[in-house]
Amino acid sequence: MAKYVGLPLALLFGFDVIVVVAFKVMHLRWIAQPAIPLSLLGSAIGVIVGFRNNSSYGRWWEARTLWGAIVNNSRTLARQAVTAIRPTTEEDVQNVQYLQQRIVLLQIAWVNCLRQQLRGLEPWWELKDILPQEEIMLLKNEKNVALEIQKRIGLLVTEAYENSWINERQWANMDDTLSRLCDAQGGSERIKNTPMPRQYDYFPRIFVHLYCLLLPIAMVGNLGWWTPLGSTGVGLIFLALNQIGTDLEDPFSNSIFDIPLTAICRTIEVNLRQMLAEKQIPALERPIDGVLW
Repeated sequence: MAKYVGLPLALLFGFDVIVVVAFKVMHLRWIAQPAIPLSLLGSAIGVIVGFRNNSSYGRWWEARTLWGAIVNNSRTLARQAVTAIRPTTEEDVQNVQYLQQRIVLLQIAWVNCLRQQLRGLEPWWELKDILPQEEIMLLKNEKNVALEIQKRIGLLVTEAYENSWINERQWANMDDTLSRLCDAQGGSERIKNTPMPRQYDYFPRIFVHLYCLLLPIAMVGNLGWWTPLGSTGVGLIFLALNQIGTDLEDPFSNSIFDIPLTAICRTIEVNLRQMLAEKQIPALERPIDGVLW
């Protein structure tokens, strides 16, 4: 908690001490003010901060829901590729196996690429163990790399249909899965590219800080030397609530308060490589200092 709101809380405690000394030692009695107006102000600020926090959590939860859909649809696409695509002749067996593997690996590349794009990071390091270096070099020319990867998956599905390795209904089902993945990408990009209005962050922060500065003035008449403890305790609640809303605004900011995209992508990779019956499968992500990235 000290790392979370430690600095403003320390400043508030110092201000509380100054107010107590002025009231008790310097006998500046006018510093003590009635507590009722501050109580009304605190109630109003609580409503404002609560409304902002609900909006922030709504964005965070929507992002988690979208990535839950990405997990499910990634598994569905891999299952469809492995079980539905079938060779029509003996000569097609190797080509079909290659195409199945290619679709699954491209899907693994897609989720990792989307994760990096949403976090504002370069995806190339994540792709080096998934795609050939030549393909990565070609992808570097694209503006939206994740979208280009999904287009390539779609072309492979079309290739399977043109070679009669899947029928028209199977092609439609796989295309529908790709469409749902594209919808999830668009929803994630909408959250990332549409921040909350600045008023939602600016005014609650100003109101909370102003309220904290008024706390010792309203408490010193009744609490006396105990004012720093009472004021700091109440201030901790308001400062923490305000900070929680700020931290949840962007669920893709690459901080400890994000949805755990790295762990989600690793889960997808493990599941999809398992469908390919690979022997070397990476381990699932584990929490680091209690945080799952």
